[in-house]
Amino acid sequence: MYVQFTDEAADFIGSKFFGSTASGALKLAYDTDGCGCAVNGVAALWIVDRPEEGDRLARSNRFTVFYDPKQSIFFEDEVTVDRKPGQPSLVLKSRQQTYNPNMKAIDFRPQPESR
Repeated sequence: MYVQFTDEAADFIGSKFFGSTASGALKLAYDTDGCGCAVNGVAALWIVDRPEEGDRLARSNRFTVFYDPKQSIFFEDEVTVDRKPGQPSLVLKSRQQTYNPNMKAIDFRPQPESR
């Protein structure tokens, strides 16, 4: 799988989630939580601190991106993450279709405890 990020999407993700000291990676997910069953889902971009067991590394032009190979059937081999102009959301698309015109990036990294 190859995940391409437009400059607009990369700038948005980088500034929001990976400031000068933050670490982590991205995971392209087919999120089925609350969707009823395993074939009803929505594409999502998760910010994670490390891959889960069984995840594979995707090729990418900007970030370290993982994916669950069992979910790869829901995506084409080449997808693009773009920025929806003026919105805090992203667009996941390919040459053939738009997977999610309002894709959220969700930070699943452990948050430091505040005192």
